[in-house]
Amino acid sequence: MDEGSPTGDELVALLAALASPHRMRVMAALAGGRNYVSQLARDLGISRALLQVHLKKLEAAGLVSSALEVSEDGKAMNYYEVVPFAVRLTPETLERASATLTL
Repeated sequence: MDEGSPTGDELVALLAALASPHRMRVMAALAGGRNYVSQLARDLGISRALLQVHLKKLEAAGLVSSALEVSEDGKAMNYYEVVPFAVRLTPETLERASATLTL
């Protein structure tokens, strides 16, 4: 996503991804740095399965990225982190974005 000038489809995906209190909490938790799924689920007080649903939606919108790593004891750990982004929402931004909608 281009900083400040998302396409209509990108803006819809971004706003839809952030329209959930759970996903906003996930983004806030990851703003402090990357974390792995099990720890993040504990920190947020939600199940790993529910967290995975929210992380996939955030990843599809380009707001987080993931990396699978192997710990010293051989466990696969999926780490997530926020992808830097900035969107300034103005009537003009919405006008430009709406002209490119394909949905």
